[in-house]
Amino acid sequence: MRVGLVQLTVSDDPVANLPVTLGLVRQAVSKGARFVLTPELTNGLSSSRSHQRSVFRNEDADQTLSALRKEASTAGIWLLIGSLGLLTTDTDGRFANRSFLIGPEGQIVARYDKIHMFDVNVSPSEVYRESEGYRPGSRAVLAETPFARIGMTVCYDLRFPALYRRLAQAGAQVLTVPAAFNHITGAAHWEVLLRARAIETGCFVLAPAQTGFHPETAGKGRRTHGHSLAVAPWGEVLADGGTEPGVTIVDLDLARVDEARGRVPSLRHDRSFEGP
Repeated sequence: MRVGLVQLTVSDDPVANLPVTLGLVRQAVSKGARFVLTPELTNGLSSSRSHQRSVFRNEDADQTLSALRKEASTAGIWLLIGSLGLLTTDTDGRFANRSFLIGPEGQIVARYDKIHMFDVNVSPSEVYRESEGYRPGSRAVLAETPFARIGMTVCYDLRFPALYRRLAQAGAQVLTVPAAFNHITGAAHWEVLLRARAIETGCFVLAPAQTGFHPETAGKGRRTHGHSLAVAPWGEVLADGGTEPGVTIVDLDLARVDEARGRVPSLRHDRSFEGP
């Protein structure tokens, strides 16, 4: 399976972001990719809740989702929309951070709402409270496709290995980690965490990322790390997207999943224990 990782530098305007995303998806297809993945919050990054409320849409009305479903159907590809910011009917007004797996007929095969919220103090000037604007999901998702069983996650989920172990033990062969990883934590932890999740599970890990400075009309903007990565089940980095927007192509051989798990079958070696 040839895979295309799309790396974006989105603004807070979903309408302006969409043509860029479509262009890079088409570029991946032109290079032979049959499974294309976009980053977290493909439709737009914003720190302003009021701005998000004005530009986000419900799932049924979201222009980015509709256009990418049509693109998948036209190209006959599998497409992971890393995630979209969406309006919900929650009484507290919080949004969903939702990942979609789209099939080659444009159908929604699976949805996953990001479980772990990025509520952190990276530095005195880098403070995030994702849970104030987004409500967390509560269900892990394993999607069946003709080419692989895919465990769906998003960004900050990466720091919670129990989720990945659960997905792998349920049969996942490929783990997706679309992200808008902070530039500070990304430089320190992004690659090593992705490699660790691959090694622990014996899965391929595919992580399309946001990159660079993201301008906002109503906010100070933010920086993301980039370096979209594809990691093999033994832990080696197969491809690194660097720091510029674009497409990274990589070929996956699913036989490597069984090979890695055969060499170190740790997924079968869990033991119960007491304490602390």
